Amino acid sequence: MRSDIAKVLHQAAGRSLLDWSLASLAELPLSSIAVVVGHQAPDVAASIADHELAPLVATALQPEQLGTGHAAAIGLRALQAEPDDTVIVMPGDMPLLRSTTLAAFVAHHDVSGARASVATSVMDDPTGYGRVKRRGDRVIAIVEQADATREEAEIQEVNTSVYVLGADLLGDLLGRLDTTNAQGEQYLTDVIAMLAGAGQHVAAFGIDLEEAMGVNTLEQLAEAAAVLEKRNSES
Repeated sequence: MRSDIAKVLHQAAGRSLLDWSLASLAELPLSSIAVVVGHQAPDVAASIADHELAPLVATALQPEQLGTGHAAAIGLRALQAEPDDTVIVMPGDMPLLRSTTLAAFVAHHDVSGARASVATSVMDDPTGYGRVKRRGDRVIAIVEQADATREEAEIQEVNTSVYVLGADLLGDLLGRLDTTNAQGEQYLTDVIAMLAGAGQHVAAFGIDLEEAMGVNTLEQLAEAAAVLEKRNSES
């Protein structure tokens, strides 16, 4: 982002990226939310205080950036979840994800019979995103860019980093992650391969390319802000 400000605190159409991400949860009957914080943790935590969902939010500190799987494990420990609860895992930098889309995703998971579900999108240029490998209608793996073969890198269906699965299952899988990959990190995406390798059903839920956009640069921030401002003007 070429900025001293934590990424999720950058503003788009009058709200921070984290505010927009929390807003996408508004249509769901939530019992609790955990926000994993690291860089500028006190400022990020303070920014949540005035959000309508603030009473449900607990912050969980990730002192070292050891991967998305590590972050999810820290968040799960802070979440007030019962073993049979459904958990949504999502990034804090997807301001264009609509609340109605996220609610439809959870509903799809509930009726699919899948052990886990992942939101995916199709991109002309999937550079930088994890590629979704399928066997028929089932997801069998998500391969990170750094670990992809030439053939896998040509896959255009990508992982949006939004997942739905049971709390007990997630906790078990996160406890089995290792760091044998190009980044030396615990990949949350490895839980998908674990399930598929055990013959479990992992479902994909396609979302619109616009909603799938994450913000990683100032240019993308400007693009997201323009879309949000247009939506506000049309509502």
